[in-house]
Amino acid sequence: MRTRLLALLIALMAGVLLALGFPLAASMAAAEQQHVVIDRIDDTARFASLAQYVTTRPPARSPTTAEARQQDERLATLRDELGRYHDLYGIRAGVFYRDGSTMAAAPATWRPPRRGEGAAAFAEALAGRRSHDPPQVWPWQDGRIAVASPVVRDGDVVAVVLTDSPTGPMRSRVLHDWLPLAAGEAAAMLVAVAVAVRLTGWVLKPVRVLDKASHDIATGRLTSRVAALSGPPELQRLARSFNEMADHVETVLEQQRAFVADASHQLRNPLAALLLRIDLLALELPEDNEEIASVRAEGKRLARVLDDLLDLALAEHTPADLRLTDIAALVAERVAAWRPVADREGVELRAAGQGAVTGWADPVALSSALDAVVDNAVKFTPAGESVTVTVTAGGGRVAVEVADHGPGLTEDELNRIGDRFWRSGRHQNVSGSGLGLSISRALLAAGGADISFAHNEPHGLRVVIGLPRNAPDAG
Repeated sequence: MRTRLLALLIALMAGVLLALGFPLAASMAAAEQQHVVIDRIDDTARFASLAQYVTTRPPARSPTTAEARQQDERLATLRDELGRYHDLYGIRAGVFYRDGSTMAAAPATWRPPRRGEGAAAFAEALAGRRSHDPPQVWPWQDGRIAVASPVVRDGDVVAVVLTDSPTGPMRSRVLHDWLPLAAGEAAAMLVAVAVAVRLTGWVLKPVRVLDKASHDIATGRLTSRVAALSGPPELQRLARSFNEMADHVETVLEQQRAFVADASHQLRNPLAALLLRIDLLALELPEDNEEIASVRAEGKRLARVLDDLLDLALAEHTPADLRLTDIAALVAERVAAWRPVADREGVELRAAGQGAVTGWADPVALSSALDAVVDNAVKFTPAGESVTVTVTAGGGRVAVEVADHGPGLTEDELNRIGDRFWRSGRHQNVSGSGLGLSISRALLAAGGADISFAHNEPHGLRVVIGLPRNAPDAG
């Protein structure tokens, strides 16, 4: 989201700067060309005033009259002026009769063009109008500027003054003028990017804090809250609403846990008294009375369910005591503790995998979870089969795998295993409350661990406990 918002802001600011910069650059180039055109118009007007009285073609022989000699002097002056103008500025200039023949030109061999901008300017001057602004010549174009002015005598256009200017110096000046503009645009763009980064951070900081707090609450850290001190007012109100919602959720869950714990604790005393009365009643009945035995079994099962409910409530409420733990050593210890039970059931229980693996875990919680998983594996594995507990490490996780060769579970049962009070219909005759794996999951989740279930080949169940290998984030 930050990248998309930052890209949008930068694109908008870049668009604004370009929308301002391009017209300004175009106006600067147009102003420079306009300055050149005005100079050429002044030059053609001066040459037109010189050519105004040289309107007849020079005779083939030497002039005989004073007027003819005076006209020849004016023509010579015009030619000299055009020559010096060309030598000084490198601009081609000439005065041409209406039919296009040359009155005077520099260089002498230059003739008015028959096509292009020069021809258009010449035709416009013949109509008695000074040529308009030529098309814009940009710095990357190698164009020329043609300007023409009519030579008028007695109200008639008798000749045309035409200049054809190179644009190299003008284009160089335009580029020189554009350099400060480009530097200013680049500096403004850098400032815009810095502003966009700060603005994006200011807007999205509450969103990042909200996201982190939501993740914390989703993973069980219900005390996480948001400090609504920065950002837009709308996001500050959202942060306050989020904190109120989190307080309400924490209160409801706390009430639920307290109710389960209190109910479990309060029911234990009446249940103990009830079981005692049943035992007293059984003294007056035959020892092999099936009803009394069934009532005793159900009473003990109810007592076990209440104990597990109390353990579950405590597991969901107690924070994890994370520490760097030798997972392999702890697993070996629990396997050794359960081996007598497995031997009694005729099941081979063995440890495998790496011999020294460390990870971050709550040793008590991990031990309780391993006890529940190994207990189930031994309980449901038939005699003569084996249960293997394997410890492996890879990447940032440590995996403890408990694989048995029992009857296993179906796909639907795999999706439900670990739910509270759920037990497979095929195992209802096996003792248990259906809360052992739920307690294990709650204990592991408090320390950033997880538990998953899958089929074991060729048959059986494979339970994997995943633990973080690196230190938890203190934040």
